[in-house]
Amino acid sequence: MLTPDEIERYKRHLVLKEIGGEGQQRLKSARVIVVGAGGLGSPLLLYLAAAGIGSIGIIDDDRVSLDNLQRQVVHDTASVGEFKTRSAAGLIERLNPQVETRLYTTRLIAENALNIIRDYDIVADGSDNFATRYLVNDACYFAKVPLVFAALGSFDGHLTTFRAFEAGADGKPNPSYRCLFPEPPPEGTVAPCSEAGILGAVAGVMGTLQAVEILKELLGVGDSLVGKLLIYDALETRFSQVSYGWDPENPLNGTNPRFSDLSHHRKAFADECG
Repeated sequence: MLTPDEIERYKRHLVLKEIGGEGQQRLKSARVIVVGAGGLGSPLLLYLAAAGIGSIGIIDDDRVSLDNLQRQVVHDTASVGEFKTRSAAGLIERLNPQVETRLYTTRLIAENALNIIRDYDIVADGSDNFATRYLVNDACYFAKVPLVFAALGSFDGHLTTFRAFEAGADGKPNPSYRCLFPEPPPEGTVAPCSEAGILGAVAGVMGTLQAVEILKELLGVGDSLVGKLLIYDALETRFSQVSYGWDPENPLNGTNPRFSDLSHHRKAFADECG
């Protein structure tokens, strides 16, 4: 049941016929985990907390630095040097003390991914490296947990939802990240944010859209982005959408899958870390 304070706090939700009391109670009971408390994770965490998600997990092993603050708005100047998980949890507590935060101040790796992810209803990937993206995708598939994924460029971003453990209306498996991006780009072809730069507000746009899609998935309202990639071009002020489908050759849920667990990620992380 919603308390009188919760009814007051969420009354703009409660008057929406798509949410109402039942939907708000569903959000209160929901468990969402966010991978990365950076540019995408910042607006995402704030809007999930404001919406009344009952339990929010935060995974990040990094500390706040001054050059983060141009886009990572869940942190402030006073939190420089603090672990991002703790900094983000502090702001969530001030924004909505009714939300529980669960902190994982560690890197997501093959050895811990399934144990962490299987405790949640939905996963938001806001990571900034390909090894983690493939790991989150595979872990969500094996744990049978929906994944809302977003990524950023300097002046652009893209967003989609994966439910690869389910079949679509045509009876074929839903696509996964591996169907959309079969292989990571060759090393050195994609410059990190520290070299390429980013317009900070683009992270705000994409992280907020990611929050919208998570709330839609939890409430069961609107059209899902499963099999659809939303692309945002800030310089052209343009949104576009392209469809993509299941790849029967993909090694995760293809016709002849090669992966039955996460052990293949141990080498991927070893290679990335040198």
